[in-house]
Amino acid sequence: MQLVRDLAALLEATWAELGELRLERLLFAESATARQAVIALIGLAIVFIVIRSFGASNPGHKRMALPAIVTSAGWSRASLSRHGALILALAGLPFFVLALGDPRTALTRSETTYPGRRISLLIDASSSMLSALPSTRLAKGAPNNAAFFTTVGAARFFIERRMQGKYRDLMALIEFGDDAYVITPFTTDYENILLSTSLIGDWNEFMAFPDQGTVVARAVEQAVGLFQAFDYLDSAGNLLVIFTDGADADVLENGKTVDDVLAEATRAKIPVYLIKIGGNIANKRSVADELWINAVQKTGGKFFSGADEAMIIESIRAIDRSSPGKIDIKQYSTERPRYAPFALAGAGFWCLALLLRFTVPTFQTFP
Repeated sequence: MQLVRDLAALLEATWAELGELRLERLLFAESATARQAVIALIGLAIVFIVIRSFGASNPGHKRMALPAIVTSAGWSRASLSRHGALILALAGLPFFVLALGDPRTALTRSETTYPGRRISLLIDASSSMLSALPSTRLAKGAPNNAAFFTTVGAARFFIERRMQGKYRDLMALIEFGDDAYVITPFTTDYENILLSTSLIGDWNEFMAFPDQGTVVARAVEQAVGLFQAFDYLDSAGNLLVIFTDGADADVLENGKTVDDVLAEATRAKIPVYLIKIGGNIANKRSVADELWINAVQKTGGKFFSGADEAMIIESIRAIDRSSPGKIDIKQYSTERPRYAPFALAGAGFWCLALLLRFTVPTFQTFP
């Protein structure tokens, strides 16, 4: 049964590939060989006719070099069915010749539109993210119930949610503290970016992170630079999602405004969706929610309070609902050999002809 299913799948794939091919778009690497084969077949047919014409002793045979499919009285169903095996064998010859020419498709480029967005995920890895934020779903069993690990779990939850939808997002991952680092550039390889979140979510990796302050502006600059490097700045569908506890050192210590922190995103016209992890925690310095709300609204984005796990999950669902979008993707296909479907089609006709020849009495007589 497995052999039958494999054969059926092979035939279905071959039929689908044949349906997609267009002869005018094919390049034949061995076209000279194919022409020589055609000439050789024609020559053999002529030789066969000559031999049959002069080598037979029965006068009646001298006028029959090929099957007499058409008679003076018109088409004969009996004669046509009698020569069915030969007709199938001849039908396989064009496919054999095409396969012998080694057909290939040339390098092509196509542009396709998919639902989705170009999303850069920014994760705060500062020491202030060690504050407690219990999690039973996003980061169950995380060390010390630290907010950072719940944040990494939230990023994974967002990625997996987009994967389960109809979207074909291009995603990037950036980890930041006093400085920002691109962990994964824009990709549609979701398994790769999920692996990256698992790696940065390791306790030892977090403790080894070198710059454990919080400078959101550096992360925004890095993200905008990534959009620019991929030539996406002028494209629609760009988005920044920032996971941070909001304790920005530039605002709290260096006198910058929150508008200054998000200035690069505002100039690039990239909406910012900011989830403030942990809410307002007692005895912890943080930028007021009202300041973040006004700043992200100027970018065209939205602020979300993530005081606990349930609020973080609801924030992610809200971002997912508000971010359908669409992106244009350029797809390239390299030169690819296409002889297989022609060879299989020719072999199929010949096998069927042999099967009819040796199993069905009607086709026992071969002219």
